[in-house]
Amino acid sequence: MKLAIISHTEHYMTTDGTVVGLGATVTEINHLLEVFDEIFHVAMLHSGDVPSNMLPYTSGRIKFIPIPAVGGHGLWDKLLILKQAPRILYTVGKALKQCDYFQFRAPTGIGVFVIPYLMCCSVKQGWFKYAGNWGQAHPKFSYRFQRWLLKLQHRAVTINGVWEHQPKHCLTFENPCLTLDEVAVAQQIVLEKQLANNRVDFCFVGRIEEAKGIGILFDALDRLSPQSKSKIGTVHIVGDGRSIGLYKHKASAIDLNIVFHGLLPRNAVHAIYMESHAIVLPSASEGFPKVIAEAMNYGCMPIVSNISAIGYYIRHLDNGFLLDSVTVENLVVAIEHFLGLSNTNYMDMIRRGTKGIEKFTYSYYNGQISSEILLFGK
Repeated sequence: MKLAIISHTEHYMTTDGTVVGLGATVTEINHLLEVFDEIFHVAMLHSGDVPSNMLPYTSGRIKFIPIPAVGGHGLWDKLLILKQAPRILYTVGKALKQCDYFQFRAPTGIGVFVIPYLMCCSVKQGWFKYAGNWGQAHPKFSYRFQRWLLKLQHRAVTINGVWEHQPKHCLTFENPCLTLDEVAVAQQIVLEKQLANNRVDFCFVGRIEEAKGIGILFDALDRLSPQSKSKIGTVHIVGDGRSIGLYKHKASAIDLNIVFHGLLPRNAVHAIYMESHAIVLPSASEGFPKVIAEAMNYGCMPIVSNISAIGYYIRHLDNGFLLDSVTVENLVVAIEHFLGLSNTNYMDMIRRGTKGIEKFTYSYYNGQISSEILLFGK
């Protein structure tokens, strides 16, 4: 069987001609070779320096098919997407002719014309992976339009979490991000992990921008009591963004050891989870970030927004902390509550967090693809 994947995933070409792509997506696709004989990935090729969180494909059975790197928030950016639409659709059509199934990864800017094309112009079997907030009340227009289209059409759509009035063709799927070996290694780490006096480490992993909550995090850290601050060892910041200089300046005024790591390869991020006691993500908009499951696997407790599907997996004061309202005041309360946990309570909570973590493995996901997606509608 052959699969065509259409996405906005960033790819670059190294100086030796090797194509590399966003590590999280490339790793997921590498594992899909357990299900498919050959995979054609239609995705965006960028120019410039190669970020450190890029990875190569592990097999020649995965073929990268480039499309122009389009997207952005401005009007001109959106016009460029439409200008490139015919070229992108031509490339998608050629890839589909070579494959038995397709997967389209939404929401994304090109989805406003690729989804209608797949609905109306393709008879191929396939499914849509919607990684955003399926239940978001007021998404931006392009995302709302894509979600509306996906509800109308008949092919399977995989989404995060379980929702009221969820259409039958919209299937709850966990976002794969772990190998079975990583789960096995983490079991011993979780058994040995403890809260240490004056050495509680936190991490933030994501884009360094206001929408992801980095500003709220720094404001909350600054407002912690001196007693709470004295318990913190290091705050690890993993990620990059156009305003990173602003946040570095903001962090320098806080009396804590805040370390900016930039973009890191997968193994380095996992090493930070192993070291950290909690991951803090006070984001305003998410689906279910893979980093939450990855962190929990290593006993890194989530202190996260109660948005989208996050509350489906994180239970307040059971296996993490949920912020019903993302404010500086609420985050200060949550962090100070966390810092006041007894070692016994902490260990109990992180161990509960690993219950069912196997659902986030690539093996479990591939089993769902074989048993639910490929047989959908048959």
